[in-house]
Amino acid sequence: MTVQDPHESGPGRDVLDARAAGIKDVAAAAGVSLGTVSNVLNRPDRVSPGTRAKVEAAMAELRFVRNESARQLRVGHSRVLAYVMLDGRNPFFTDVAAGMEDTADEEDLSLFLCNSANLATREAAYLSRLEQQRVQGILITPVDPGSPQLDEIARRGTPLVIVDRTRPTASHCSVAVDDVVGGEIAVRHLVEQGHERIGFVGGLLGVGQVRDRREGALRALRAAGLGPDSLVDLTTSQMGVADGGNAGQRLAGLPASTRPTAAFCANDLLALGLLQACAALRLHVPDDLAIVGYDDIEFAAAATVPLTSVRQPRRRLGRTAAELLMQETADPGHEHQQVTFTPELVVRASTYRS
Repeated sequence: MTVQDPHESGPGRDVLDARAAGIKDVAAAAGVSLGTVSNVLNRPDRVSPGTRAKVEAAMAELRFVRNESARQLRVGHSRVLAYVMLDGRNPFFTDVAAGMEDTADEEDLSLFLCNSANLATREAAYLSRLEQQRVQGILITPVDPGSPQLDEIARRGTPLVIVDRTRPTASHCSVAVDDVVGGEIAVRHLVEQGHERIGFVGGLLGVGQVRDRREGALRALRAAGLGPDSLVDLTTSQMGVADGGNAGQRLAGLPASTRPTAAFCANDLLALGLLQACAALRLHVPDDLAIVGYDDIEFAAAATVPLTSVRQPRRRLGRTAAELLMQETADPGHEHQQVTFTPELVVRASTYRS
């Protein structure tokens, strides 16, 4: 095939303008072999600076864009990681994803984000598509950590790391936070502030984190000599701001003799919704109701009444998960690790009485 000098006009140039330039076009324009162009793309250290500059100039002139799909077909997988997050509305998960992106950038990989919206069917569909697209690895905060689909994907050769969840077996790498400890330090703080009746605003107990955070709350009450009836459950079907607001309405409707004087919320979105409800009901925080959230998202500190919250190392959680995925990609036979971080309490005005 004869390729006209890219600096000239004419039929040859028109053909190139009508389609994307390939490496053959680059090789012809630079006057080098296909192998040299391939080396510039994949092993630039093997090419002399002068030749590399000539090839790069031809790429720029031809507006050459590397065909990653063709490379993927050759090697059998892409240079893409994917994170299937549980709830795209919750900034906690986007902060975790930012940590993953830090690692992906260092490895010259792309990170795709998928939102299961806490729906098992949607999660399963995403996992199937990602496997078909031969992503290099999958990070997931699963709806059900025990889902057999996670095992099947790993058996078929796609590395997979579980994020913000744990499994009873060491069948996968996982990165999580000790939520029992998180619930314990939250309620211990409220007890130390003099509260003996505490509302627990949380989603369904079938969600592992909610269950663990509630167990931690009960542990703190037992340690203080208070019975389990000191914890008033205000269960929500979801864990968004509106759900926290609804819980606030229910809490305000309780008789004064049984109404909690404090609330521990299973995440910050619930706590922010509860805080909004208190403002609408003219309840003063923390004098009428002290509130502790969980996650310490950016909005917690920026709330009208800055929110006391249990801080999770969100970005570090994501970075560590992605690093484990990279290790598994490099060595499929590596020993799985279960990494658990310890949360900390950040005290702000929503619980501190001056």
